[in-house]
Amino acid sequence: MTDQRITTPSTPLPAARTGVLTPFEPGTRTLQAGFRIAPQFAPLPVETVFDKDVAMQLRDGTTIHVDVFRPATTTGTAPTPVPVILAWSPYGKAQGTSPSVMGVFGLVGLPNSTVSGLEKFEGADPAYWVEHGYAICNVDHRGIDQSEGDSVLWDRQDGRDAYDVIEWLAEQEWCDGKVGMSGTSYLAVSQWFAAAEQPPHLVAINPWEGVSDVYRDLVMRGGMPDTGFAQQLQDGSFFGKGQKEDILAEVEAYPLMTDLWEQKIPDFAKIAVPAYVVASYSNTLHTAGTFRAWRRMASTEKWLRIHNGQEWPDYYDQANVEDLRRFFDHFLKGVDNGWERTPTVRYSVLDLEGGDEVAVPADSFPPSDATSTKYFLDARTRTLSTSAPSDAAEASYAVDANPDAVSFLTRFDEETVLVGHPKVHLFVEARGADDMDLFVLVQKTDRWGTPLQAFTAPNQSAIAHDLTDHGATILRYKGSDGRLRVSARHLDEALMTDDVPAHTFDRVEKLAPGEIAEIEIDLLPVGLRFHAGEQLRFIVSSRNLLGTLMPAIREYVGANSGAHVVHTGGDHASYLQLPVRAAR
Repeated sequence: MTDQRITTPSTPLPAARTGVLTPFEPGTRTLQAGFRIAPQFAPLPVETVFDKDVAMQLRDGTTIHVDVFRPATTTGTAPTPVPVILAWSPYGKAQGTSPSVMGVFGLVGLPNSTVSGLEKFEGADPAYWVEHGYAICNVDHRGIDQSEGDSVLWDRQDGRDAYDVIEWLAEQEWCDGKVGMSGTSYLAVSQWFAAAEQPPHLVAINPWEGVSDVYRDLVMRGGMPDTGFAQQLQDGSFFGKGQKEDILAEVEAYPLMTDLWEQKIPDFAKIAVPAYVVASYSNTLHTAGTFRAWRRMASTEKWLRIHNGQEWPDYYDQANVEDLRRFFDHFLKGVDNGWERTPTVRYSVLDLEGGDEVAVPADSFPPSDATSTKYFLDARTRTLSTSAPSDAAEASYAVDANPDAVSFLTRFDEETVLVGHPKVHLFVEARGADDMDLFVLVQKTDRWGTPLQAFTAPNQSAIAHDLTDHGATILRYKGSDGRLRVSARHLDEALMTDDVPAHTFDRVEKLAPGEIAEIEIDLLPVGLRFHAGEQLRFIVSSRNLLGTLMPAIREYVGANSGAHVVHTGGDHASYLQLPVRAAR
């Protein structure tokens, strides 16, 4: 196997990423109850032992460093053994008090007093978990800050290294041999890789929204080289003394699926530990990957909760923290608390007018009472109907014109709830070009046709409006979107399901003049309620209809020219497939 990885020099942590505890100061100290790392953060409720910058060695001899927060209780002269929750990411382990993290909390509208500042960014807060009899381990993994080696970005190497750390933790005198993992975003993704390596002492995981395929979710969604956030991730993290992976150079060098990208997909068939997975419909970076991992992981004990907001407020919400503790208490402490009776799936239904439904119990996702229903496009009337038009028709747009999109409407005569995986099956043609970058969107409108949207975080200020009018989609939900470069349309029979198309991305199939291509595009999962009289609008466009994932990143512009044609009816019955839940 040829190593296709490309690296670039890393640099030390910049000031904006530096926290109060960033200076390298190995040793053990005791933090008294009431200790506060800085005035804006919450105090520690109990006395806590802090093991700082502890060195441990990976299997290849690389030395990395970890911080551990643990209860101060003892049994005789030794620490009382407790389970430990591991947080794994390339963000410096002391960044919880950094200006960048405080800025993120401000962005979503969370007060910094929500946490103690001792947590790893996007990780479990030691202030809560130590009080409840757990240790927290924050890692500077390979290549991060003072740890040796070269860092990688979401790779099976992460899993092998995490295996070593988990087994090392289990041997510490303060640990009872049981290790869990928790965290959002990068800290969620790392759990797929760690669990797939099957470390013997990893007992349970809690991935809270994260990609599960770097190629399909991060750098080449739909076969398009949309690398704005990848650049932000590469440039804004992985700070250290060695090399870091140059994901941007790798995309340019290897635009098709290769072993490099395969190594950035966890082996889901080997993820067997109990898992409490948390997802949302609205995170355009994480949603597809979280649901994919949920579907494919082999765990027989797995739970899914789909919330109705943004991941950081959801992760640190007190009720959700208590819910997570029930999960960990059950599996890491053996507490008979009835967790096993928790519904396998708890999903939300968005209303976009203030009436969201949350924690709807189900045995599966989509729920068993949701039926995949075809809504056929009619280019003559620009409508969607459950009956296929008998006559062929075309809807088209010039990619450099205004409008550069075509849309189709259906009005619901009675309350209709969609829960599951939408997809679209289209017959398309490029006139004056041999390829097409297509963007699609399912949008809800009110009865008068006004598009409906909803903020996903507490910050709904004027600045939040400015940021999200076009872009910053993690903060404002505007509907379920999908995309595909038509030359990447080859379907992957092994990965696709009836509801969720998947593509191999291992070949380029350009269009011949006059060729009508048959394509399928997966859209992000939905839970969406339509009241009687409200409408669903389905849009096909040559441009990104939602804008960027995050604020202040470079927006991808589709590689398009000429005109796009959508064929409907007759022998080319294009349709949108929607998961319609039975009336209740």
